[in-house]
Amino acid sequence: MNDKVPPPVSGLKYALIGAGPMGLAMAKTLLERGIPFQGFECHSDVGGLWDIDGPKSTMYETAHLISSKKMTEFTDFPMREDIAEYPSHADLKSYFHEFAEKYDICTHYRFETEVINTEPLGADGEGWKITWRGKDGKKKSGTFAGILIANGTLTEPNLPKFNGTFTGELIHSSQYRYATQFMDKRVLIIGAGNSGCDIAVDVIHHGKKCDISMRRGYYFVPKYVFGKPADTMGGAINLPMWLKRHIDGLILKWFVGNPQKYGFPKPDYAMYESHPVVNSLILFHAGHGDITIQPDIDHFDGKTVHFKDGTAQDYDMVLAATGYKLHYPFIKKELLNWQGDAPHLYLNCMHPQRDDVFVLGMVEASGLGWQGRYEQAEMVAEYLNGVHNNTAVAAELHHEKSAGFERVTGGMNYIKLPRMAYYVDKATYRKAVTDKTRALKQGAA
Repeated sequence: MNDKVPPPVSGLKYALIGAGPMGLAMAKTLLERGIPFQGFECHSDVGGLWDIDGPKSTMYETAHLISSKKMTEFTDFPMREDIAEYPSHADLKSYFHEFAEKYDICTHYRFETEVINTEPLGADGEGWKITWRGKDGKKKSGTFAGILIANGTLTEPNLPKFNGTFTGELIHSSQYRYATQFMDKRVLIIGAGNSGCDIAVDVIHHGKKCDISMRRGYYFVPKYVFGKPADTMGGAINLPMWLKRHIDGLILKWFVGNPQKYGFPKPDYAMYESHPVVNSLILFHAGHGDITIQPDIDHFDGKTVHFKDGTAQDYDMVLAATGYKLHYPFIKKELLNWQGDAPHLYLNCMHPQRDDVFVLGMVEASGLGWQGRYEQAEMVAEYLNGVHNNTAVAAELHHEKSAGFERVTGGMNYIKLPRMAYYVDKATYRKAVTDKTRALKQGAA
């Protein structure tokens, strides 16, 4: 391979944007490899959305992980034994603070500092101009070798447009904080993903009425199977997808039954082609008549919601649990090779042509956890080392990503939704990432 990758501008640091889980993972890997960087975080502390007091946090008071701590934690930094199997947001805030303290990460960050613009100074490797606003409100700029974007994927609400006008209270789930917001109200939740179902349980205990409007069906997974967290039951044996679906489908029939008998629509896609709902309570409450499943919305008329089956109900509040859009307001979309609903990046993080701009954490997969994202950070850090030292392996990877690629879906036919635009198959993705990291390390030896 004769391709020569231009090394970063000598003496400049990389700009790392965000101090949530992905930013912390990236910071740790950079520090371990001696790659200089300057971190930027708009909040006064680490933790990202898991710090409910953060200015861009979309957390609510009763939120917990939907995956178990053992399947989510960083492998080399396990959560304390006294933390519950499904930790609360407060537990996770402490966890990330302890992580940052152990690896002395905070000293490398400017806190209460928001990056407002990033632009390349020329061709790949010629540096970037970063503009930020500090806590004093003043704008400042600096030149950096490149940018590492880790500002998260769950900050920009995706609020659909509805026909008609609702004269009650209409909010997105990102505006929900406390269950008392539902006190004595008739509430309609739009969307039955994980957040929608979790919030519905809060409504049931505090509101007058709780309905969920659903456009499509979901596969429901209990949090516990045979007394153990459900996500710890699989993975010991790498099964072909057809067999995994068959076995997991049988397990769901045993532990969940048929959600359609409670009014939930039947999924129009195969298992694992969308993110399952991990919730042990929503079907319990549906079976007790505490919640009513409604079809898709046709239009609003005052406090009346008309559904597409011709029925109508009155509500005091409508909460749209309709997810989030990818949002990188400080950089032009074309600089991220944006295609459709997401940037099209090699292994969901590397620009096809440039080696001085990376997006970290723009990856979703059932069971990927923070360790899967940490592995992504390791790969990027090793690649930066290879670019700096102009290794043959880094040059080969540069050629590979610039020649064209597809998202690592493992052959899965994910449903066509914005939130699935950066979904990958966990096993295929982790193998691809760790294989690249191993090769880069060997090439640098």
